[in-house]
Order: sequence, then C-alpha cells, then structure tokens
Amino acid sequence: MATAAAGPLGLLWGWLWSERFWLPQNVSWADLEGPGDGYGYPRAQHIFSAFPVVAGIFSVRLLFERFIAKPCALYVGIEDSGPYQAQPNAILEKVFISITKYPDKKRLEGLSKQLDWDVRKIQCWFRHRRNQEKPPTLTKFCESMWRFTFYLCIFCYGIRFLWLSPWFWDIRQCWHGYPFQPLSRGLYYYYIMELAFYWSLMFSQFTDIKRKDFLIMFMHHLVTIGLITFSYINNMARVGTLIMCLHDASDFLLEAAKLANYAKYQRLCDTLFVIFSAVFMVTRLGIYPFWILNTTLFESWEMIGPYASWWLFNGLLLTLQVLHVIWSYLIARIAFKALMRGKVSKDDRSDVESSSEEEDGTTCTKSSCDSSSSNGANRVNGHMGGSYWAEE
Repeated sequence: MATAAAGPLGLLWGWLWSERFWLPQNVSWADLEGPGDGYGYPRAQHIFSAFPVVAGIFSVRLLFERFIAKPCALYVGIEDSGPYQAQPNAILEKVFISITKYPDKKRLEGLSKQLDWDVRKIQCWFRHRRNQEKPPTLTKFCESMWRFTFYLCIFCYGIRFLWLSPWFWDIRQCWHGYPFQPLSRGLYYYYIMELAFYWSLMFSQFTDIKRKDFLIMFMHHLVTIGLITFSYINNMARVGTLIMCLHDASDFLLEAAKLANYAKYQRLCDTLFVIFSAVFMVTRLGIYPFWILNTTLFESWEMIGPYASWWLFNGLLLTLQVLHVIWSYLIARIAFKALMRGKVSKDDRSDVESSSEEEDGTTCTKSSCDSSSSNGANRVNGHMGGSYWAEE
C-alpha cells in the first residue's frame, strides 16, 4: 500500500521538479549544486525560509501600528473614536441582520407603520447602522502607514543594492553566464524579504479593510508571489530584482497620498497623487514594457533561448502588464477628474470598502433622525469628500 502510494507521489514530485521544465537544455539540478560564490546558487528550499519571516513581519506590523502609526495619527488630528451608534431597536436590527441592509421603499413603508416612525427616520437608522460596520479612519491610516514605511524602506534598499550591480547599468548582464550566476547575500535578503512581505499581504487581505478590488488585488498578489518564486528557483533573480524595485518606486507614493487624505491635507494629497500618477505611468507603461519585457522576451531569447519555465515566467510578466494597463486607465480617470474639479476625486479602483459601502450624499438632520450628530455617517470614514485609496 505504501509502495503504491509512493508511486504516484514520486511521479508528481518528479514532474514538479522536472529539469526539462525549470532549466535550459543540457543543464541539470546537479550542475547547480556547486558552491559558486557567496551563497552559492538559488535553491528551491530557500523559498521556505520566507514563512518564518512572514510571522516576523506580522509581529512587527502589530507593534508598528500600535506604538508608531497610531500616535502619528492622533498627532495629525485623526480621532480615536468609532462611528455614531444607531439607536437600539430590536425590529430594525432583525431586519438589518437577517433580511437586508438596504430596505426598499415597500419595506420602509411597512416598518414605518409597524414602528410608528416616519420613513426618513428609518432610512437614517439604517444609514447609521451601516456606518457602524465601517472601519474608522484611524485603522485605515495605520494600515497605510505600515505599507508606506515598508515600501519606502525596501525601495531604498533595492536602489542601493542595484546601484552596485552590473545588470542595473547593462541589463544584458541578466543573461550572461545564465543559469550559473552566483547568489549574493544582498540578493538573497532582498528576495526573501519581498516574498515574505507579499505573502503577508496575501494573508492580511482577509483581515484588513475589505475593498472593492479585492479579487484583482488577490490576483495581483498571486502573480507577484509566483513571479518572485519562479524567478528565484530558475535563477532569473537578476531581472527579478529590477522588476521588484521598479514596482516599489510608485507604491510608497500611493500610500503617502492615502495618509495625506486620511489626515485631510487635501493639497498635499493632490500633489502626492499627481507625482504617484506620473511615476506609475512612466514605470509601468514605459520602463516595464520597453526595458523589462524587452529583455525577458527578446534579449533572453537571443542569449539563452526559450524553455518551459521561460514561457511561464514571461506569461506571468505579461499578465502583470495587463493589470498595469487596467490600473493606469483607472488612475487616468481620477487624474482627469482632479483636473476638472480641482481636487482628487474618489479612487475608482477602490472607492468603496466592501464592508462599508459608501452612502448617498444626504445627511440625517435632527428633525428627521433624533440620533444624528456631527460624528454620524458623513464622518465615520474620515474625509468622505476626499479619496478612498486602493492598495496598488
């Protein structure tokens, strides 16, 4: 029985690590067992060292958000308070939990007769009740400040590392001597830290604020993790470092714009968004396709030739470029609205948190809802008239 079970597993394992898939012709895993220089050559088992780092990142994040990000939020005037609490009402609560959070006109009229409340007051109750589930601005500020700090630090590290790397100045160096390119300590740390961070983003998507672009961001993280993993295992790490640094160049600017928005520094927010848009367009629609894709598709074909994992790697890179085009279109819409209105409008990529749908512009007044206050629906998410920023 054990032998029979080992047979299919052995075949699956052999297929998974097939040299014909991962490596160019006439290269075997045994050829990459040598020490090389520095840390030797990349090996698949190195990838597993990212998971303890993921746990460390989560721990550092909790400490950072509590002892650094939260005090910064309070310093810039973001209040540590939740949304206005709806007036307790068992009947409306049952409808809200069991039936609908958005009652139609017929249901509103029925509830109005049952409770002897006017329809406007019931509408206001449901609006406040929905707002109770919205994450406070303080939470969003802390999340963005954590991502801003990491993106900025890893971008600075990447620039410093690449500045001393020959393939930064001559991209064809990514393929010279491939796949026998030794792994340096700096490259190893860079890869493991980036991989661990994106795994942490993948996991935290289910606990952080839920956004409208949840699925596209989930796909983005999958593609990114796949690219980092594949490029490391088949030792395309040199071009991988260029791709990672290129993407980090705009990520921290987006998070900075979010922070300015949550703090209600609208002019700073608009300025940062314009800078982010320019950097994003240049790096994702200019440098990425004409520098990165050009070398992975054409120069590598010329110097090392295609093989199975080469096709997969470039397929993932092209998928990433499709996402770049989609996001660039949405960013361009925001920029156009900013020019027309004189300020940045809501982020079309993620203007609504799925756990906190944006309400209509009407405001509950004391005459129509005796529980209304300045801490009500228009304030629960902070700068409602400003921008809701998606995670890029």
